[in-house]
Amino acid sequence: MIPLKELDGEEDNKHMTEKNWALLNGLALAYVGDAIYETYIRDYLVEQGYTKPSQLHKTATHFVSAKAQSFLMHEMLAEEDFLTEEEVTMYKRGRNSKSYTSAKNADITTYRVATGFESLMGYLHLAKRTERMEELIQWCIKKVEDTKDDKR
Repeated sequence: MIPLKELDGEEDNKHMTEKNWALLNGLALAYVGDAIYETYIRDYLVEQGYTKPSQLHKTATHFVSAKAQSFLMHEMLAEEDFLTEEEVTMYKRGRNSKSYTSAKNADITTYRVATGFESLMGYLHLAKRTERMEELIQWCIKKVEDTKDDKR
């Protein structure tokens, strides 16, 4: 059960409640964040003209693998004042969560950083901070595309 926080309403001092997603555990946030981020990436790839399933899967791994997400998270953290204090907290909640599974192709540190990345995305989605989430996803897409261009 997600704890509720009270909000002051504008009309007649009515009290409204909303779920306080900041209190949700990091792995639950990552579970949602993984799905949301991958959906945005899949949409992006199809919009770019990728249509063959093998091509879609191979290209998607540049964006959604634990290695890619860890790289992106490190890049975000390295940019001064890019993430808010709250966003860093949500990342750390996921990174520090004790998971009993691990990625097939990543070491534990990479996997934990990627879990933190997914937690941040999950939090922004659940908290209805869609504009900020999309801003970060667009930044990630550009960063991956720029990195792919550098390797050509």
